[in-house]
Amino acid sequence: MLPFELVRLTDFENEVRIVVQSSMDDAFWEARIEITSLFVKGGTLLVLSRAKLDSWGQALQELSMGQNITWMRMDRGPTVSVRLEGERDCPEVVVEDESISMVTVRVPIALEEGWIADHQARVRRFIENL
Repeated sequence: MLPFELVRLTDFENEVRIVVQSSMDDAFWEARIEITSLFVKGGTLLVLSRAKLDSWGQALQELSMGQNITWMRMDRGPTVSVRLEGERDCPEVVVEDESISMVTVRVPIALEEGWIADHQARVRRFIENL
C-alpha cells in the first residue's frame, strides 16, 4: 500500500502533494510534502499519526461546507492551510514550516470540481487499510 498519495492538489502547473512513504510503527507514518510550481520546487518530511489523519478528514468536511482550514497547526512540523478564495481568484494552499526551515510557501491552485470528495475517499482508503 505504501507509498500512498494522501493529498494531491494540482492544476498541472502548481501542485502540493503529501505522500505517505513508510510506516514507522503501528501508530506513525513518515510522509513527505512536495510542492512544485513553475517558480519553486521543494519539500519536507513530516510524521503522520492517526489523530492527524482524523483531523485531515475533519478539515475536508469543513472545506466541503465552504470553510477555509488549517491542518496540523503549530505541531512539530509543517502546517497546511487551504483557502478556498485565494488572492488570485482561485484556491490557494499555504505550507508553513515554522519549526525547522522557517519557510512559508503560498501556492495558488485552480482545483477541479470534486477534489474534496476525492480527498475524502483517499483518507478513508488509507485509514481502512491501517
